[in-house]
Amino acid sequence: MLLKTLIKDKNILDEIIEIASVLNNETLFEEMLRFISEKTLRMFDCDFVHISVFNPQTQNTVKTVIKNEKISDLASIHMINLNISGWVLKNRKSFLTNNLPEDKRFSSGLLHNCGINSAVGSLLLANSKPIGLLLMLSNDSGRKFSELDVEYANKLSAVISPFINRTDKIHQYFTCVLPENELLVKYSKLGLVGKSKRFIDLLKSIESASRCDVRVLLEGDTGTGKEIIAKAIHKLSSRSDNDFMVLDCASIQDNLIESELFGHTKGSFTGAVKDRPGIIEEADGGTLFIDEINHLPPDMQVKFLRFLQEKEFRPVGSNQIKKSNVRIITASSIPLNELVKEKKMREELLYRLNVYPIRIPSLNDRSEDIMLLAHHFIKIFAAQQNKIVETIDTEIMNFMLHKNWAGNIRELENFVERIVTLAPLNDKIVFKNSLPAEHLEEFLNVKSNTSYSGSKISLTETLEEIEVQIIREALINTNWNQSKAAASLSIPEQTLRYKMHKHSIAKP
Repeated sequence: MLLKTLIKDKNILDEIIEIASVLNNETLFEEMLRFISEKTLRMFDCDFVHISVFNPQTQNTVKTVIKNEKISDLASIHMINLNISGWVLKNRKSFLTNNLPEDKRFSSGLLHNCGINSAVGSLLLANSKPIGLLLMLSNDSGRKFSELDVEYANKLSAVISPFINRTDKIHQYFTCVLPENELLVKYSKLGLVGKSKRFIDLLKSIESASRCDVRVLLEGDTGTGKEIIAKAIHKLSSRSDNDFMVLDCASIQDNLIESELFGHTKGSFTGAVKDRPGIIEEADGGTLFIDEINHLPPDMQVKFLRFLQEKEFRPVGSNQIKKSNVRIITASSIPLNELVKEKKMREELLYRLNVYPIRIPSLNDRSEDIMLLAHHFIKIFAAQQNKIVETIDTEIMNFMLHKNWAGNIRELENFVERIVTLAPLNDKIVFKNSLPAEHLEEFLNVKSNTSYSGSKISLTETLEEIEVQIIREALINTNWNQSKAAASLSIPEQTLRYKMHKHSIAKP
């Protein structure tokens, strides 16, 4: 038990040191809070993390970052935060409870049905003045916190407080808007297309990860674009002049992964007819993206962990120790902390991989981006197939906006490729007769469903997308003659130009 505690203590302290290292290179205040909350959520294996930062101008309003999508009762969380914050500020000491509903420090019945059982609150201090609060919560069925957790939380608070106390950054966070358009243009050139808030938040994370040379863990559903995100991080990093290499653990037999990673010598196993370097050696100085790291076999987890710790490895069948300065970016479609709980992944390995965590939203969570992505793919596949297709009609657009994209961006890309392939050679607009047969039934179901109460996107967003599509079709039908297009839409040409500028509609 003592050994296990010492190992956990070392892992937590290593994590806190890594957090300080990353924050030292962080310039986006909002991303700083996201990074801290994400790391805290994993380090303490809690259900909810809440960081309150006091506005330096008013002293009484807060900005918060909330991490855990499983908890939806934000009103209760707000009430809990207010009460614990008040108690911590008044008493100037940390807070711990494992029976929050019955805690005598608060009015009887105030937090009776809050759904949270355990809580730790640690004050953020700078120059002995409170600047915020780090709050960790665990629900009724979650883990219990201990005095050791409070000690760890206080150490973490002491490390992050100086970074959070950059008052010029705090002021900017409360009053200024980041240049999001610049981000969108910059990353669209790297193949990352979108406009939704979830997507912009993702770009901010990528931007920050590219600036610090640390390991990155990407977690998201299959088809969300983890490899293209890893490429973007590499392209914008200090290693961009060196190689970017990819290893997919899901596509390699377990008994061959060691050879793929570390290489082998001639005769080390059947079929090893010559010495062969591994991908870690080949990627020296660059970036290695390891996809589906959740498929790494248990015996390889130990050997890979040693490489992460020592930066050295030994090819299969060799006694020679080699070193490689390679940046590791890993990805998983399954949350790795769940695998740790199931004893399918070593906890120490998760700590080593999870230096800079980034969660990638599903396409269903960023529905505003569907049509932007669709037109991005239309342009690509039309060029590949020597077709003049530029857009799709409103019926297919409506279908795409309300379809459940279980396969995420990869499924959308395949869908667009199919409809471009089936579109007549001389058509600029794809109509429903170009829909693949396997989608017709789903298309009819969406079309017949006139109630949008269960829609994934709001009515305003849907109408905006339809307006964009109608304008685009009018322009295509008039060969991008704005006067004729405006006349066909029965609107002034000045109004058309305004809407084209507002929706970034331009001739391909």
